[in-house]
Amino acid sequence: MTAFLPVRADWVGATRRDLVAGVTVAVVALPLALGFGVASGLGAASGLVTAVVAGALAAVFGGSSLQVSGPTGAMTVVLVPIVARYGVDGVLTVGLLAGVLLVVLAVARAGRYMRYVPVPVVEGFTIGIAAVIALQQVPAALGVPAPEEDHVVGAVVAAVAEFVAAPRWEAVALAGGVAVVVLVGARWRPGVPFSLPAVVVGTLAAQWLPVARIGDLPASLPAPSLAFLDLGAVWSLLPSAVAVAALAALESLLSAAVADGMSVNQRHDPDRELFGQGLANLVVPLFGGVPATAAIARTAVNVRSGATSRLAALTHAVVLLLIVLVAAPWVSRVPLAVLAGVLLATAVRMVEVGSVRALVRSGRSDAAVLVLTAVATLALDLVTAVIVGLVLAGVFALRAVSRTARLEEVPLEPGDHRAEERALLAEHIVAYRLDGPLLFAAAHRFLLELTEIAPVSVVVLRMSRVSAIDATGVHVLRDAVRRLEHRGITVLMSGVREEHRRALGTLDVRAFDHTPDAIDHARALLEERNLLP
Repeated sequence: MTAFLPVRADWVGATRRDLVAGVTVAVVALPLALGFGVASGLGAASGLVTAVVAGALAAVFGGSSLQVSGPTGAMTVVLVPIVARYGVDGVLTVGLLAGVLLVVLAVARAGRYMRYVPVPVVEGFTIGIAAVIALQQVPAALGVPAPEEDHVVGAVVAAVAEFVAAPRWEAVALAGGVAVVVLVGARWRPGVPFSLPAVVVGTLAAQWLPVARIGDLPASLPAPSLAFLDLGAVWSLLPSAVAVAALAALESLLSAAVADGMSVNQRHDPDRELFGQGLANLVVPLFGGVPATAAIARTAVNVRSGATSRLAALTHAVVLLLIVLVAAPWVSRVPLAVLAGVLLATAVRMVEVGSVRALVRSGRSDAAVLVLTAVATLALDLVTAVIVGLVLAGVFALRAVSRTARLEEVPLEPGDHRAEERALLAEHIVAYRLDGPLLFAAAHRFLLELTEIAPVSVVVLRMSRVSAIDATGVHVLRDAVRRLEHRGITVLMSGVREEHRRALGTLDVRAFDHTPDAIDHARALLEERNLLP
């Protein structure tokens, strides 16, 4: 456990630039924290609490010096159905359980496996999340109450129908105006956070308009409490907690990888990052906050603002805490339509068009993985979508690998035998070289090719270039050997790698270290059978 605790070296290199970066990130994070809190169903106060508590704990205990944590759109997508089914107490319990699971993953050193998630899965996942976030904002942007629908598409249809019956153009104008300001401002001055000025202007413009607002916010952090915890409901909430923990791990480690790529000499510790996120999610529910994870957008702003240490992320949490203590009455007057405009712009900016275009052009398999993952994210749930994407990517990868495997006949290597003798041997002995992986995707093709060998007496299988073999490959190879022996053909192997000896040792086929030794043994067999003069 000591490997997960903060050390003095974590704070080496902290400068004033970290303070400036922290304030900048807080400006960006404030409207997002409010918006994601409202979108999750627990309210704006929960979003702020999450940004403060999780942001501080993850900054101190996490595995990345540049990571910024808090409520995110991806987590909101998961939480909405949990709120609808189990209520606020159920969400808080799910967050607590997810924190425990993340700590267990950290202790089990599971962070290293994140590197195996393919880029098309990540991009498709991001596109799907962006679509869900945008659709979730439609009711607030139209100025209608959120419909009681489990699926986001059904909620959008119901909200549009209610708007058509009684249009509320004030909310549409506020949401659209804020979204346009944020998007145009981001293209005009990418380094300037336009979301907070847009929220301020939108709130002032709506001062006398009949639009829904955030409502009262607490002027301080609530006292920690475990009153929400229902031990009898733990087992029924465990599947939801697994989904939340999986998403928190996925998004946090992806964000840490993005931060590493944007910096020069920063490298995150994936297991410590899981521990930091787990600890944050253990504590956040005690204060009434929603489950948290690292935020890729806020992390990117942190890096671009010049952050070099954990002080920036910690400063971001402190600034948000000061806003809670000082400016709660003003924040409570922000219209929901204004927050919807900010989140609509955020959803649009989540999709990197250049990356998507490059993936689509790289091949049909990558494009298929991207599209299917995005559709599954929108139609199903996030964890299922990632699993679907991984399975599909794995199928395409195995197909590509299996195509590299070859079976080809090679000239005999009978040592110093004369040309006439080699020609005579070739009438009875044939050698085949197996190249590449002998996995289930390629094994059956090998079976067909081997069993169609012309009538000979001995077949030598040269195995030195077999890069991998699985149980299916061994099974199919055993079947091929039996069929050849049924035809009276003796099968020998040569050059079996050390790592394959155990698997191939079950074939009951004599193996030699070198091909000439196998051919000499085959020649001796032929002489015993009087097939050679």
